[in-house]
Amino acid sequence: MGSVFLPHLHTGWHVDQSIVTEEERLVIIRFGHDWDKDCMLMDEMLYSIAEKVRNFAAIYVCDIDEVPDFNEMYELQDPMTLMFFYKNKHMMCDFGTGNNNKMNFTVDDEQELIDIIETIFRGARKNKGLVISPYDYNYKRVD
Repeated sequence: MGSVFLPHLHTGWHVDQSIVTEEERLVIIRFGHDWDKDCMLMDEMLYSIAEKVRNFAAIYVCDIDEVPDFNEMYELQDPMTLMFFYKNKHMMCDFGTGNNNKMNFTVDDEQELIDIIETIFRGARKNKGLVISPYDYNYKRVD
């Protein structure tokens, strides 16, 4: 249900514009399939925190079947992927999973997700391209 309320990006142009035009806030895009279980869970979580993080993060969803433009560029093979951008720059985060480019697992705790977003935002404002997650997910199974 969360994906119904979150802004959808329906074309590659919309994805680009969301990243390029946001000057102050972190841009978070959930790439995946709206019908996928992991995407639905993450969309619910993103929707539940959207109001709390609205001052420093803009949240969007993008169906990778509807907009395949970025599938190869961002290596979007996972069922659900969260990516972070700040001032037209891709932000990376070390979650302890070995993949610093994106978050490809769900988080089921609101405060945990807010902490991650806030950490990435603070690092981005300090011009860091890579930040360390406040939580270590190296134990979490990622398919």
